[in-house]
Amino acid sequence: MTIKTRFAPSPTGYLHVGGARTALFSWLYARRHGGQFVLRIEDTDLERSTEDSVNAILEGMAWLDLDHDEGPYFQTQRFDRYNEVIDELLERGHAYRCTCSKERIDKLREEQMANKQKPRYDGHCRGRDIDPAEPHVVRFLNPQQGEVVIDDLIRGRIVVDNSELDDLIIRRSDGSPTYNLSVVVDDHDMGITHVIRGDDHINNTPRQINMFAAMGWSIPAFGHVPMILGDDGARLSKRHGAVSVMQYKQDGYLPEALLNYLVRLGWSHGDQELFSREEMIALFDLDAVNRSPSAFNTDKLVWVNQQYIKQADLDRLAGLVAEFLDADGIVYADGAPLAAVIDAQRERAGTLVELAQLCHFYYRDFDAVDPAAAKKAFKDGADAALAAVRERLEAIDDWCREAIHAVVADTVEALGVGFGKVAMPLRVAVTGGAPSPDLDLTVHLVGKAATLRRIDAAIAAIQGRG
Repeated sequence: MTIKTRFAPSPTGYLHVGGARTALFSWLYARRHGGQFVLRIEDTDLERSTEDSVNAILEGMAWLDLDHDEGPYFQTQRFDRYNEVIDELLERGHAYRCTCSKERIDKLREEQMANKQKPRYDGHCRGRDIDPAEPHVVRFLNPQQGEVVIDDLIRGRIVVDNSELDDLIIRRSDGSPTYNLSVVVDDHDMGITHVIRGDDHINNTPRQINMFAAMGWSIPAFGHVPMILGDDGARLSKRHGAVSVMQYKQDGYLPEALLNYLVRLGWSHGDQELFSREEMIALFDLDAVNRSPSAFNTDKLVWVNQQYIKQADLDRLAGLVAEFLDADGIVYADGAPLAAVIDAQRERAGTLVELAQLCHFYYRDFDAVDPAAAKKAFKDGADAALAAVRERLEAIDDWCREAIHAVVADTVEALGVGFGKVAMPLRVAVTGGAPSPDLDLTVHLVGKAATLRRIDAAIAAIQGRG
């Protein structure tokens, strides 16, 4: 049997991280077993579905590089097929027309809740001969005896009595099919063998299994992935920060880092934290997915992202960081090679946004030195030390790390002071107090003209303070 999974989001908003994790698990399961992965857009909710949301989902999947073998399919393009199946269910006696008014249903539910009963349709129209020309909905005739057994690939065996399930609507009064019916038809027609989805669908599964059985179709295997919680234990939502996949791109995360974090959010392989895409495919399986909800930890995501930034291809990283620098109005074309600056700073950055900010001072003079750094570095005698090192730096013909290092060492020796008395004020004068690598590398990348200009500004600030 060829494994075939699917990711079937509703286009009523962005692709959120919970959906992205479900897509990843489905994608990995298919890839691990040499199967196929289908993308399906479940847009039967005509009022809430939007083209912008469809584009957001496709954009998010493309950014994460979760490629699909089939699709995207759109349910709105398959209404004729759904209605064909509904008509067949009616003919077979597995569905019936219902003319119960909204008022009757509301009253029924109020009475049931008052009696502490589970709100459900009471089967009032079962067995009634209703004229198809009369306004009606179509309900699935759920079996009233027996039970549905789900051998969930993640949660284990789940048993639901059919007496707990009511006759859900499968076609609305306007003739449009509903979600549960459409999903069953799609999964059958598309040959889906494994349905991996969020555990918010568990209540739908026994109903859908009964529809598969009513049509005499093969029933796929089901695996329900637990939800993702925020740091506070509540379900992950906007108030916990970025939940849209593309927001993470804007916040400076690498797609491979987000995927790595998401795969570990509820799945593990020993103590290993970092996985290449190839390792994910080779190692992932559903039996190692945790049954309990997972808590989203932004600090851990930042750490994972930092590891990927450290090992990313420099040219690719430079291209990504350049977009953030452009947005910040930083002109870098005439300064040190961006790749060299990034290589010097990338171990200090958790995100591409941070990395871009750490690159600012190499290309643009700062308005003022950080007060805390100035207080620590610009002590008595700092202006004289800066003046002395400036004179030697100005005399350098070949602006290279070796020459800069030699100048600092010569200045220290000439002044008869400790290395920090020269190096610390020079570093702060050149960087403004921003984190930076070795002093000679920093000064080399900032460039001669900018270094001398900033030393002059620092001396003036120190003397003006006095």
